[in-house]
Amino acid sequence: MAGVKALVALAFTGSIGLLFLFLACALPQFNNWYPFTVVVFYFLSPIPSLLARRHSDDSASNPCRELAYFLTTGIVLSAFALPIVLARAPVAVGPGPNNTTTTTTTTTTEAPGKLDDIIIENDVTTTVIAGGACGLVLTANAIMFLTILGFFIAFDGDDVQYSVW
Repeated sequence: MAGVKALVALAFTGSIGLLFLFLACALPQFNNWYPFTVVVFYFLSPIPSLLARRHSDDSASNPCRELAYFLTTGIVLSAFALPIVLARAPVAVGPGPNNTTTTTTTTTTEAPGKLDDIIIENDVTTTVIAGGACGLVLTANAIMFLTILGFFIAFDGDDVQYSVW
């Protein structure tokens, strides 16, 4: 019966993690579904460990298992880095209202009348995702990866009692 309790707890924490991810995407102030791409990392993260468990022996130092831990760490780190990069990446939305261009000409003897600088005032820039969405995605990542780790801890043992009906 302990397996059922662990499964229910892991399902609950997974649903809470997905709730934070959906909030980061669907709230009206964010309204951007780019953060939902971290779901790919949720599916990719257990694959190296599952493959290493399939092709490993039970020695103390297993290179296959060490490589799987390294790849899993890279996947998890990428899942945390993606929303941070998206929250810092500038995107030019376009010129704002009352767009004014100012030109400056040079007074050197090389090229009189050459256009030196074009300054666009009121140019509106934003980021790919908002800072609040980044925080919600990081919270969702923490909860989801702890849920995946909990799954491996709870169901890793080979001493499971199988009941025959």
